Formats: sequence, C-alpha cells, structure tokens
Amino acid sequence: ITWYNSNMNLSKVEAKKRAKQLRDSLNKYSREYYVLDKPSVDDAVYDSLNNELKEIEAKHPELITPDSPTQRVGGEAAKSFQKTKHAYRMLSLNDAFSADELLEWEKRTQKLLNINVSELDYYCELKIDGLSIMLTYQNGILVRGATRGDGSVGEDVTNNLKTIPSIPLKLAEDFPGKLDIRGEIYMPYATFEKVNKKMVQRGEKPYANPRNLAAGTIRQLDPKVVRERKLDSYFYEVYTEITGGTHSSKHDFLEKYGLKTSEYTKKCKTIHEAIKYCESWIDKREKLPFQIDGVVILVNEDKLYEKLGIVGKAPRGAIAYKFPAEQSTTKIVDIQTNVGRTGAITPFAIMDPVQLAGTTVTRATLHNEDEIKRKDIRIGDTVVVQKAGDIIPEVVESLPKLRTGKEKKFKMPTKCPVCGGPVVKPEGEAVARCAATDCFAIEIERIIHFVSRDAYNIEGLGEKVVEQLVQEGLIADAADLFKLTEGDLEPLERFAEKSAANTIESIQNSRKISLNRFVYALGIRFVGAITANDLANHYGDLKSIKKASFEELQEIEGIGDVAAKSISEWFADKKNQTLLSKLKDDGVKIDKPKKVGNKLSGKTFVITGTLD
Repeated sequence: ITWYNSNMNLSKVEAKKRAKQLRDSLNKYSREYYVLDKPSVDDAVYDSLNNELKEIEAKHPELITPDSPTQRVGGEAAKSFQKTKHAYRMLSLNDAFSADELLEWEKRTQKLLNINVSELDYYCELKIDGLSIMLTYQNGILVRGATRGDGSVGEDVTNNLKTIPSIPLKLAEDFPGKLDIRGEIYMPYATFEKVNKKMVQRGEKPYANPRNLAAGTIRQLDPKVVRERKLDSYFYEVYTEITGGTHSSKHDFLEKYGLKTSEYTKKCKTIHEAIKYCESWIDKREKLPFQIDGVVILVNEDKLYEKLGIVGKAPRGAIAYKFPAEQSTTKIVDIQTNVGRTGAITPFAIMDPVQLAGTTVTRATLHNEDEIKRKDIRIGDTVVVQKAGDIIPEVVESLPKLRTGKEKKFKMPTKCPVCGGPVVKPEGEAVARCAATDCFAIEIERIIHFVSRDAYNIEGLGEKVVEQLVQEGLIADAADLFKLTEGDLEPLERFAEKSAANTIESIQNSRKISLNRFVYALGIRFVGAITANDLANHYGDLKSIKKASFEELQEIEGIGDVAAKSISEWFADKKNQTLLSKLKDDGVKIDKPKKVGNKLSGKTFVITGTLD
C-alpha cells in the first residue's frame, strides 16, 4: 500500500500539509454524498483516503482537528448530558388543521401588518417529524450541537451529532465569527425498519415510529450507538442577517455553506397557492423516505416576519398545517372525569384498545360536556378516534347506525367526583369546574405542578407520592413540602431510609429558585413557562408582579386580557397570599433575573487585541 509507506517517512511539516489536503477532500466528498446526493468518487476511494488520514493522525496526534472526518466516531460514552442555554430562543409553531384556519391566519397577519394581501408571499416546506436541534459554528467549525429542550435551555449532544454524516464538521466556505443554525434530526423509514428488526431479534421492544427512535437515539450516552443507527438531518433557519432578506434566501445560504436543506419546498405568491401545496402532500407523503406530519408556511419576507413578532412561544409569521390525523374505530366502555389544578372537570372516554399512529390507545379526551352533546357521544357507542396533531387521542364522532339500544347518555356530575363540592359552569365558558376551595384533587394537581420539571424540579415527588403525602396529612399545600423531614417519609410506602434522605435533600436544595420558574410553579391559570418568563423579565421581582394592575399587565407583549385578569385575580386571592407568605417563611429564596442596563443600547464597540 504505497500511501502507507510514503506517509511513514513524511516530515511533520509535510504531514501537516498532507493532513489538511485529505481533510478538505474528505469533507468535500462527504458533502457531495450525504448533502448533495451527487457523489464524485467511489466509496472505496473515500475509505482509502480516510485510512490514510487516520494513519497520519495516529503518528502525529497533534494534527487532529475538530473538523477531521476521523472525529465523527464521537469518542467515549458520556455519563450524562450537560444543560446548555441557546443563544436564540427555539420557538414552536401554532397549528392549523384546515384551509379555513389558514385563511383566518392570513387575515390576522394582514390586519397586524396593515398591508394589502398582494404584498404578502409565502414559503412552504415539509414539516419533518423529527427532533429539533441547534448547531453552533465558530469560524466555520462545529463547536456545539444541542436539543431544543424547553426552547431556551437544551442538552449538549455535540458528540452524538458529530456522528451524523450530513452534519458538516466544517462549513463548505469560510464564515467569520459565530453562526447558529436550526434544523431537524430524523430517521429514514428504511433505517427505522432495520433497527427495529434487530431489536426484535434481540428480544427487545421495537419503537413505535421513526420520531421516537430518532429522539431515543440522539440521547444515547454512547456516540457509537448513534453512529450505527444512521440518522439524517435537514436545516431551515439561520440566526444571522444575510443578503436576500427572505426565508427562501436562508435556504440558499445554508446550501452554500454545506448544510443539507429540503428539496421539497415551494415559494407561493398567495395563501391559496400555499393551501393547494399543503393538500397535495396529504396522499403523496406515504411515498417519501421519511415521516412528515404537515407543512410549515412562513411569511417569506424577513422584515414582515419579524414585525409580526411572537405571541407566547410561537411566531405570528409562521404556522404549521397539520395533515388529517390517523383515524380508527373502537368502542367506548365508559366515560369518566378528572379534576385539574384549576378545578376544570374534563370528561374522557375509556375505550377498547386501538392502534393509532404506532401506539396503543385506551383513553381519549372528550374536551367538555358541550362537545359530547354536539357529537352525540354515548357510553357503548362505536366511535371514530384520532390523534389530534398526531399527539393527543380524541373522539371525532360517534356512529349512531351501529347502536344496539343499550347505549347510555353521559351526564356531567353536579358534584365534584373527588371532594363532593359543587360543580359550576361560568357563563360564557365551555368548561365546568369544581367550586370548592379545599378540593383534594385540585390541591394535589397544584402540588404536582409545583414540583414538576419546569417549576421546582424536585426529584422523588411523583404523582403517587404527592397524593400519599396529602392523604396522610403531612402536607396541605406546596409550602408544607419544605417542612418535611426524613422521619416523616421513612414510614411511608415507597420510602426507605436512603430514598427518604435523597428526597428531603432534593427538597432542601430547591429552596433557591429563579423568578420565572417560581411564577410558573404557582400554577396560575393561563400562565405557562413562556408567560412566566415574560413577567419575570418585565418586573424583575415578585413584589412588583404582585402589585401589578390588570391594565399594567395588559401592556406586556404576549399577555392578553384573559391572562392579565387571571394573574391579577390570583395575587388578590387571600388563600394565595397565605401560600406566598408560608413559602417565604419556609426559607424559599427567589433569584432576580439578571438584567443588562440600557447604557450600551445603540452603541457599537470595536475591540482590538486579545480576549483570553
């Protein structure tokens, strides 16, 4: 093998030059094969050059660079994934399930922008059902890859992403400074079937669908497992100002720098053209080599898109058209209700098991009493069920012609099924609620929310444990958690000495919390993680939020009339005021958000020299 013998005699300078030539060539060939689908050399040529580079790096380890193709192996297995904050918020999208909803979206868009419809054009791209990721390149070299997480903080999975051939370790052209790019990791159908087949042969349970397998794969601690499963990628967003000023130009930018983009996109001059494009994929999607669940439609012009802004956790300038969900039929065995943390009493159907979108479903939401009456759903009915947005099972309609006469109509309980308190249905609302202020179920749900991942994130306090603590009289509200001792927990079922100590330690360690997570933990109706973050950033401390009037709250971007009313009423409630006082007395410390002053606003600084 001539290259082997000759490379063994190279000087360090010659080896360095040869290694760079090999890296550049191999990265070019890899991009042609995995991104452009236009290979210019045979696989054997790639393998031969790759082996040559490995030999040079083995003899001169100091020549190994982050963009070397040999670094795609990923290294040793990690013990865990580190949290990482995104430089830009990874937003989600609002959904539309019909052409009418898309037309309504355009009306809202036109009204907000105060322009003629003729001034709007759109960009459509298929919504791949995968795992959203953010890549960060520094001076053209991949330095970090992270999962979406909660949109602001994700998990660093850089080593795993490096094993995916379609993700360049080095951009195709030089790009100075930092570049953040968003895309999707997915698993092709062919790979999905091969992996599942191997799992069945090993006696393991196969995955339900490609998305689940892709998500499970990217969180494998061993990068070698990720490499074996052959994930792929597509990219669609660039967080930097580029020439062109449109979303379509961002795709051109990504292609120029060697990132894989979707070939299934379309620029549309009108919303009707976009609707036609969406509907054309309803039947064609089965022929694709990967799973999709809809089409993303964006206002193509960046200035208009940015002007529309964000509401909650979604941009106003984009929407996801979701395909009609997979449907099937089954029989309703019973209709029951549960009580949420706001007192909402929600009916749900207990059904004969049915397969939907790769999962076995036995329960489905019925939303509220009005929906049940409108759809004429009865206990014993044969019904059509689907996964709304391919996620939440719901009953679409009943099939009255299949009735036997033994079916029973459902009646919403007049008393809370848990505490026996009165059930009321406020005027203008579709949801019935338990009016009792001391409802056992409501308090349990509030505490479960309080300790959840995006709130206090207290380990060891699952639903069953919280229920047990309330039943035993050890806690009456969330503040009582901070009074618990190991001696309180050890006698309980599910607790031993060590697990009791670990749970108490987790509770004590959570006394200090950021303002946004604290506000979210309170479980105020209509206040999710995004709104809680907006409140924290706007006011800076809990005292200011408590004093805020309804009118002041309305002025905050992203908070509407309904949310503002709910927030002001929550802090005015004496029971809630007592809870806040107890939390303060129990030693809960709230960190104020770090704010950057306005003194530097509008100024530009050029710094020379070195910043270590």
